[in-house]
Amino acid sequence: MSTTNPNHYDVIINGGGMVGMSLGIALARAGMRTALIERGPMPAQLEPTFDGRASAVALGSSHILEGIGVWESMRPHGEPILDIRATDSDTPMFLHYDHTQVGDKPFGWIIENRHIRHALHEAGSKLESLDIIDRAAIDSFETSETHVTVRVKGHTDMRCRLLIGADGKQSSVRKLAGIGAHEWSYHQTAIVCTIEHTEPHHGLAQERFLPAGPFAALPMTGNRSSLVWVEPEERVQLYMELPEDEFVQEITERVGGYLGDIRCTGPRFSYPLSLMHAKSYIAPRIALIGDAAHGMHPLAGQGVNVGFRDVGVLAELLIDQFRLGLDIGSSDVLEHYQRWRRFDNVTMLAVTDNLNRLFTNSLLPVKLARGIGLWTVNRIPPLKRFFMRHAMGLVGDLPDMVRKNT
Repeated sequence: MSTTNPNHYDVIINGGGMVGMSLGIALARAGMRTALIERGPMPAQLEPTFDGRASAVALGSSHILEGIGVWESMRPHGEPILDIRATDSDTPMFLHYDHTQVGDKPFGWIIENRHIRHALHEAGSKLESLDIIDRAAIDSFETSETHVTVRVKGHTDMRCRLLIGADGKQSSVRKLAGIGAHEWSYHQTAIVCTIEHTEPHHGLAQERFLPAGPFAALPMTGNRSSLVWVEPEERVQLYMELPEDEFVQEITERVGGYLGDIRCTGPRFSYPLSLMHAKSYIAPRIALIGDAAHGMHPLAGQGVNVGFRDVGVLAELLIDQFRLGLDIGSSDVLEHYQRWRRFDNVTMLAVTDNLNRLFTNSLLPVKLARGIGLWTVNRIPPLKRFFMRHAMGLVGDLPDMVRKNT
């Protein structure tokens, strides 16, 4: 397709979040004319109140972000994860990962989402091949053998060779394409906030599995940590409305004493938790990435990392086709993408779902089994190293941007 028409693109991406913007940057840097459509105002995504979360960017994901030229501007805002400790409140067993047991690099970095978004927007705004269209929504689209015609409210019809849905669990691209999804609610909500503390965290990410749900303290720059506190949905409003001193007391009881005195900084956020997995990642000239294809429980901190791996794989396949002058929206390319990513994503969805069910089960045989499981992994070095490399995003069929740095 000719791209001399200003409304004709190689790729249109619906969704300007961290995963969609990363893919847009990767493709535009390779010379593809790319449009990124975002329903809301882009400047709002850069406000501290837009997203209170921090992401655990695994080592493998950092290689993908480095490959698209944005990692150096994110890295100063990240705190290396040097140790991971998982404990079960109902048993004395625990699991401890030390990064020195698998090399000299950290498991990853904890970075506030706002800093990730800033770095991506700064890089994207400099690319002539990337058009960012905010305050816009796709009304409908039609596919043909050679292109997709996309209708956007308030804009002239647009054309592309490939339309990509990066628009979250309620993806309009997925729904308009008629792709179904397996989904259910966990009836849990994650409370997220940032704390300051008097004692250093030494790069330790701690996750405690409590009967109500996991509680994680994740190391941030300075004497700060990001908390992800999961509770049944019916109890969340109570905690969100607690006076500050009572809220801090609840946090202190869950964190333990290793961080010293604690105080909250900034607002509290809450995010309902659910699982979603698209029945297909593709349709004719359509591909889904990130939460549009899969949304999982946050207990392992892997949601954004599987999204970045989608970016690495799809960018590699599309750029190879583009450089050879071949059709980037062909069924062969899309089917290759789906085969490559589906096993990894299904595995991670199953692991996070089963872990959540396992650690919120109060039956005695289940308690004993999970304690034995933690003890076993902790005591068998080869098995433990495998799981540590998995946490680093260095296991499986990886895209070139990860393999070349592994």
